[in-house]
Amino acid sequence: MLDIYTLGEDVLRKKAEKVIEFDSSLTMLIDAMFETMEESDGIGLAAPQIGILKRFFVVDTRKQNEKIAFINPEIVEMSHEIGSYEEGCLSIPGMYYDIDRPLAVTIQAQDVKGKSFTIQATGLLARVVQHEYDHLSGTLFIDRMEEGAREMLVKAYNRKHKKRT
Repeated sequence: MLDIYTLGEDVLRKKAEKVIEFDSSLTMLIDAMFETMEESDGIGLAAPQIGILKRFFVVDTRKQNEKIAFINPEIVEMSHEIGSYEEGCLSIPGMYYDIDRPLAVTIQAQDVKGKSFTIQATGLLARVVQHEYDHLSGTLFIDRMEEGAREMLVKAYNRKHKKRT
């Protein structure tokens, strides 16, 4: 299993760079990310969350055909219709908050072999894609909260995860 970086670690706030090499090491890393995500009971995991500043993430909503690796993704269209739904993050374990996001997105990306594809995502897949896509720019779901609510959530997280001496 891979280590998941958590709130406060610099790598989560940096912008990821484009993937250029599509080789067996990328495939093995993506397989390890799926395994780590599943062992952690998550449905999405972005490369910056495991300390790699490259533009890719994996998603598995546990629905048929929704276990997907997105490499060099670009969201090219978002619906005007917005919905609120509770989000959490493997990098901020145990913390959840309702976040507003577009209900549908069109995303273009590459697969592990470098082949381009386009998906029109709705529902949970659209939400997870947007959440993971944010990680590639150093944005966390808490950045989409109002300032007061974000401060309270971060304080609660810090209390809950305070290291015992």
